Amino acid sequence: MSYFVVRRQPGASWIETLPMHRQPLWTEHATFMNALAARGFIVLGGPVGHNNEALHIVQSDSASTILATLAEDPWEPAGLLKTVSVEPWNIVLGDPAALGRGGRAG
Repeated sequence: MSYFVVRRQPGASWIETLPMHRQPLWTEHATFMNALAARGFIVLGGPVGHNNEALHIVQSDSASTILATLAEDPWEPAGLLKTVSVEPWNIVLGDPAALGRGGRAG
């Protein structure tokens, strides 16, 4: 298993005037993402900055597995969120075991 950095951005259906937790299908999205975190697929994740872009650290065997898994997020087919990049992450500083001591969506 390797670590990957995944960037996701709001899609065409994102409603700019609503906060993230008020977007359509929020409960379904949060449930899906929490399940990925619970099984260790998403190690860390959440919004970055003020434009609702999300950054996730994912542990997986391949980028294609990540893309296929995230395609099952209810927000992807609804056009609320799109995965824009999946890149391998070569950790050279710090302790990877420290990753993932965070919280949950919702």
